[in-house]
Amino acid sequence: MPTWGAISYELGRLVRADSQKKDKDPQEPSPHDIVRRKYLKALSEHTERPVIVYASGWLEGRPVQDPSSIEVSTRDKMGFMEAVHGLPRGPLDLILHSPGGHPNAAEAIMGYLRDVGFGPIRAIVPIAAMSAATMMALSCDEIVMGYHSQLGPIDPQWTLMTPDGPRSAPAQAILDQFLRAQDECKINQQALVAWIPILRYYGPGLLSQCVASQRAAEDVVSSAIHRYMFSDEAEPARTVHSAEVAAWFNNHTLHRSHGKPFAYNEVLSQGLKVKLLEDDGDLQDAVLSAWHGVQLSLSQVAVQKLIENQDGAAWVLSGAPMLVALQPPAAPSQPARPPVPPGGSPNRQQRRRK
Repeated sequence: MPTWGAISYELGRLVRADSQKKDKDPQEPSPHDIVRRKYLKALSEHTERPVIVYASGWLEGRPVQDPSSIEVSTRDKMGFMEAVHGLPRGPLDLILHSPGGHPNAAEAIMGYLRDVGFGPIRAIVPIAAMSAATMMALSCDEIVMGYHSQLGPIDPQWTLMTPDGPRSAPAQAILDQFLRAQDECKINQQALVAWIPILRYYGPGLLSQCVASQRAAEDVVSSAIHRYMFSDEAEPARTVHSAEVAAWFNNHTLHRSHGKPFAYNEVLSQGLKVKLLEDDGDLQDAVLSAWHGVQLSLSQVAVQKLIENQDGAAWVLSGAPMLVALQPPAAPSQPARPPVPPGGSPNRQQRRRK
């Protein structure tokens, strides 16, 4: 398989040729579509299983007005509905590249994939799947990582409104700060003067919500690991092990930063089913070539989020942000969808074509 440089050169040639065409068909796939789909298809053919890529352009350095355009969001389920259409049920490869987002959305997306018949599911992390995306990876049956790949902590984050604008903080940090305020004010009541401007933004129920969100994150991950990744372990060790792993990923006191990277060896040390990408040279070539095709679209076409299968069925958020459905390939490997009748699905009617 070619390197990033070779794929970039291949794409450049297609872009130049495309720019010289006269009377181009607006329904024709773009050069970026062609290259990306070519290597996603090659990966699927190598693994002999369907593949869905779920990636966002969160590392491209572009300003983001709507965080949901790059983060894990419940809206993404519509993209997965598009991507799973026509795919054979059974084993699935899920390429993950995301900063995370809403834990409930991550749980809903993975639950949807299971409910419609996919499994076992293998998470492939070409660069980074953080926070709620880590939860998605941990909800799979196996994880594939390279030495360059990373997962991250799943400890919940909260956004508080202050006079200087929104400020985010880990749930555990909010709890720790409140306890610190209590201790300092017990010793010296004058300290309350300094703490009031900070504590006034906590709001009713915040501390209880912080605790509840921590427990919910652990419950989701522990349940998924117990059911899938640790399915071959005997009880009661299986339940204990699942809970311990979920607690480790959720431990802000230990990791100190929500952005702390967990590399392959650290993830492996938790007893998870994780495979090193470098151990299989052919798979490594196929995965990285597919990823290079995806990354070129994220960076050069200002794609905010991409959900696509190996046949080209895709759901895309552009940098506007605007919902854009990429054109399906000319000859998909699965039977084509019947045309939508007038007055049919409003979701499909609202999609625009490049």
